[in-house]
Amino acid sequence: MSEDRFLTLSEKVDDLIDLCADMKRENQILKAGENSWQSERKQLMDKNKDAKSKLESILVRLKAMDQS
Repeated sequence: MSEDRFLTLSEKVDDLIDLCADMKRENQILKAGENSWQSERKQLMDKNKDAKSKLESILVRLKAMDQS
């Protein structure tokens, strides 16, 4: 293998190593963001469930008042 070809190959390997490191960092950032969104989604679903329960309770009381 000639020196030029070896240097070219070496540079390409270095570029791939850098790209892999960049992608690993990006993946970690995306995973952290996903965890944050999942946590926020769970909180919103819990709030929605509570609001639905309160609304159903109000409707039951209104129906009871209407019937009396």
